[in-house]
Amino acid sequence: MTIKIKRVAVIGTGLLGTQISMLSAYAGYQVTVYDTRDDAFDDTYKKLYADFRAKGIHPFIPWNQWKKCKTAIKFTTHLGHALKDVDLVVEAITEDLKVKRNVFKQMGENAPAKAIFASNSSSLPISRMEQSSGRPERCINTHFYFPLQGTIMVDLMPGTKTLPEVMEAGEEWIRSLGCIPLTVKKEILGFCFNSVWRAIKKQCLYMWANDFVDFRDIDRAWRVFTGTKMGPFAMMDSVGLDTVYNIEMVYYNDSKDPKDKPPEALMKKINKGELGVKSGKGFYAYPNPEFLKPDFLNPKK
Repeated sequence: MTIKIKRVAVIGTGLLGTQISMLSAYAGYQVTVYDTRDDAFDDTYKKLYADFRAKGIHPFIPWNQWKKCKTAIKFTTHLGHALKDVDLVVEAITEDLKVKRNVFKQMGENAPAKAIFASNSSSLPISRMEQSSGRPERCINTHFYFPLQGTIMVDLMPGTKTLPEVMEAGEEWIRSLGCIPLTVKKEILGFCFNSVWRAIKKQCLYMWANDFVDFRDIDRAWRVFTGTKMGPFAMMDSVGLDTVYNIEMVYYNDSKDPKDKPPEALMKKINKGELGVKSGKGFYAYPNPEFLKPDFLNPKK
């Protein structure tokens, strides 16, 4: 049985929820986004636009198509309206299992029986929230990585009862957005690439928090080695340091190993409101961070 996706709803308009909705609109889907704040989508859209412009990024969606995509997206603060007659619902809220389970319960109560439920969680397997939906056979993980700036890969993982045709529909949808599905065959925290990235991120935070190396030098090393524009700390700023902390706590709560607990130095930054790009300051200051300046990689500095 082939599942056709035409209408997409995105729950949560943070940095990734907004990008997923923009990608879906650009690909021709009918898109509705839901958030509890009236100005949530507009605020994130403006932050992404300003950040990409400041960094000189040529986004996956051409600049001249941004306004058209934004205009095509319907925004609502009423969940029932967002989920009416939808084919796919993508949850993109905070990395908190209790909150996600509650949202999946509401999704199950408001969406039509045909709808597929996807979580954009950065680490939590869908098996931990599928039962709350009332339809575990139609639940999948679809984790995106800043697609508008060119990181066009998506972790795709089934739950304990996911139907093969649901996985096929998820893969087809991801490909239709111009992204590459990274299919995980059996459950693992962090899925495919995020498990690899997590090992790098964990070591970087450990070295910084214990004052082994200045975080700027770690970013310099990464940029020289990979040829990319951002190092690990710049990437964490883009994700949001509060989100990074919550993701690390998922691993810690799973293992109870003290080595997996994120450093207190990270929480101190969060408590000071230093969340990264979205607050204007994290490891770097925005919208003109130090790592974008010509002298950052200058050996003669």
